[in-house]
Amino acid sequence: MTRLFSSGVFREMARKGQSPLFARLLGLTDIADRCTADATVGQAFDAAFGVLKTAGRRDEYVYRAALTHKVLMGTHSLNTACMLTEFRAGACKADLAILNGTATVYEIKSERDSLARLANQVANYKHVFAKVYVIASESHVAGVLDTVPDDVGVMMLSSRYQISTVREAEDRPDRICPATVFESLRSSEAVTILRSMGVAVPDVPNTQRHAVLRGLFDVQDPAAVHVAMVKTLKRTRDLAPLSDFVNRLPSSLHAAALSIQVRRADHNRIVEAVSTPLDAAMAWA
Repeated sequence: MTRLFSSGVFREMARKGQSPLFARLLGLTDIADRCTADATVGQAFDAAFGVLKTAGRRDEYVYRAALTHKVLMGTHSLNTACMLTEFRAGACKADLAILNGTATVYEIKSERDSLARLANQVANYKHVFAKVYVIASESHVAGVLDTVPDDVGVMMLSSRYQISTVREAEDRPDRICPATVFESLRSSEAVTILRSMGVAVPDVPNTQRHAVLRGLFDVQDPAAVHVAMVKTLKRTRDLAPLSDFVNRLPSSLHAAALSIQVRRADHNRIVEAVSTPLDAAMAWA
């Protein structure tokens, strides 16, 4: 059931308007038996998610979906905030970050995860994001509190699929490392940030461009870089154009739609795939 929400299934539906992988995976579960006779593929996804979000079975996707619905689309909206997934931050990749007035990163520690790498991950995230949270299962909260510094926020996803804040994160844009931020960006984004701060960007050969841009970032004020980064990424990674697409999908696939990149021309194929009667979809295999 976990693999039903993988990028492989989502992209297969985007390319073909169907997913043989979905049909094969569903055949290995009892989800079809949980659905009505006239159920669609979308309703099967929702049924599978209903099982997966039960405490003890939850993986990273369940936590990402909770943050998507309850923070990105609950506290904020697709028109005012943007979400980054698998975003490079130093030597690590951030599970999920939301940019609104500030940049907030969320490290997911599900029931299936270990806390062994957590201290190092948090240290890397502080170089890029003003606010750092760890969102964990009830069983992990005590261990998280013992592992991370007091300026790191801690959230809990309850057995009832509710997010509560155990400890608020401090908003500290002053502690980021501008050079590390630069390494997380596309070259065009880096140039936009520098120019928005009034920094002249010299015209140099491509072989020298990376070193020159990094050098320029390295001497900037951390808080100013953070403000410019948030403004720039909210524009370059804008999710508002996906609103209509997301609204046409079952809620269990919203997190996938906002984090797995597919061509806009393929959106209708995905919508048609999830609207397919489940009986017909089983023949995709």
